[in-house]
Amino acid sequence: MGINLFDISFLLQRYPIQHAKKELLSIQKNFATGATGYQERKKWEIFNHHIANNKVYRNFIGDQKIKDWEKIPVLTKKDIQLPLKERLSEGYSVNKIHLHNTSGSSGTPFYFAKDKFCHALSWAINYNRFGWHGINMGSDLQGRFYGIPLSKTKYYKEKIKDFLARRIRFPVFDLSDPILAKYLKIFTGKEIKYLNGYTSSLVLFAKYLKENNTVLKEVCPGLKAVFSTSEVCDDIDREIMEDGFGVKVVNEYGAAELDLIAFEDKDFDWLVNYETLFVELLDDDNKPTKMGEEGKVVITSLYNKAMPFIRYELGDRAILSDRKKGPYQVLQTVAGRTNDIAILPSGKKSPGLTFYYISKSLLEGGDFMKEFVIKQTGIDHFHFEYVAVREINNEEKRRVLEAMNTYLEPGLIASFERKEQIERTKAGKLKHFFSELNIGRN
Repeated sequence: MGINLFDISFLLQRYPIQHAKKELLSIQKNFATGATGYQERKKWEIFNHHIANNKVYRNFIGDQKIKDWEKIPVLTKKDIQLPLKERLSEGYSVNKIHLHNTSGSSGTPFYFAKDKFCHALSWAINYNRFGWHGINMGSDLQGRFYGIPLSKTKYYKEKIKDFLARRIRFPVFDLSDPILAKYLKIFTGKEIKYLNGYTSSLVLFAKYLKENNTVLKEVCPGLKAVFSTSEVCDDIDREIMEDGFGVKVVNEYGAAELDLIAFEDKDFDWLVNYETLFVELLDDDNKPTKMGEEGKVVITSLYNKAMPFIRYELGDRAILSDRKKGPYQVLQTVAGRTNDIAILPSGKKSPGLTFYYISKSLLEGGDFMKEFVIKQTGIDHFHFEYVAVREINNEEKRRVLEAMNTYLEPGLIASFERKEQIERTKAGKLKHFFSELNIGRN
C-alpha cells in the first residue's frame, strides 16, 4: 500500500505504525491457519503485566491469588479516576505514552493513556476495517463531520492532523440550513471518497439533502461510503442517510480508551474485534450472559501496557449473536449512545456532542469531575448536573459560559447543580445531553 503522509506523521511521533500493521497481519494469519488460544494467552499476559507493574491495579485486586478469569473484579472508570501519574504502569511516563480524554456520549469524563505500540495497533485496526469497504485511510479524501477545539493551539493542531490524514472537516457546532448549504457546495468538484462523523450530525445533513431533492453521490461521484460513529445508528437513521447520500452506511462501535470494538462488514454484520480486545457480556451479578441475552459490555485491552483496562465496564449494554464469521463473533445490538439535538434561540442546530468540547475545561485535571449531564430546560437555558469531589467554582463556571459563547452562541444561560448521583436511562446508560423541549433528533 506504501507509506502515506498519515503514516509518516505516526513515525515522526515515534508511533510504530508499520510494526503494528505487521503484527495485526500476523494475528489474522495465525487465526486463518487454525491457531487457537490466542485471546486466552494474551488476556493473562496483560493481567500479569499490570499486577507486576501497576500499583493502582495491584491494590485494586488486593491479596487474592486469581487463577479463574471470572474471579477478576470488574473495573469501572471510577475505580481508576486518580491523577494520571499514579495510574501509569512502571516504565511509562507522560512523554512515552499517547494521552487522551473521553466523555463523548457517555457523560463520564476520563483521561487515559496508551503505550505507543498499543495506539499504533489501534490505528492499524482502523486501516484494516475501513479497507473492508475499499477505503484507503490517509490516501482517500475524507469528509469529517466532527467537532474541533476552537482554542488556537488545539485548533491548528487538529487542522495539521486533518491535512496529514487527508480530511476536509465540516464542524458540527452549527448545522442550521445555511451552514449545510455551504457544506454541500464544498462537495462539488471534490474527490471526497467517504464521510465519517457523529450519527446525529450525518442524519441532519442527510435530511437537508432530501428536503432539497439532492443526492450527495450525484454531486460528489467519487463518494463510496459513510461511516457513522459515537452514537447508535438505528434502521431509521440508516435509511435516511442512504437516501440522502446515495451510498452504503457502515456502523462502527468503539471506545477511544480501547479500540474499535465492532465494525460492520460488507454484509452489514457487526464483527467483534478479537485481535486487540477480549469482549465479554455480563449480567448484573458479573456472570457471563448466554448468547442472545443482553448484558453489560466488559472489555480487556490485550495490548495496553501503560494503563490497565482489564475487565473494564464500558457503560454500554449489548447482545451477542450466536453466529460467527470466521474468527469474528457477530454483535447483534448495542443499547444507548444517543444524544438529542440542541436548538438555540437563533435557530441554530447543534448536536449534543458539542457539549463535550464545552465541558473540556472541567476535565483538564482528570480526577475532579466524575460524571455530568447537560439538560436543555429552555430555548436559552442549559442545566449542568454533575458528580464531583467538590463544587464547581466561579472561575470554572465562567470558562463553561465562555465556551458556550464560542461553540454555540452568545447570550445563553447556564446553571449548575452538584448531585450525589445522576439518573440513568432504562438501559443503564448515562445520556450526556438531552433536551426537555420535546425536540429530540428531528
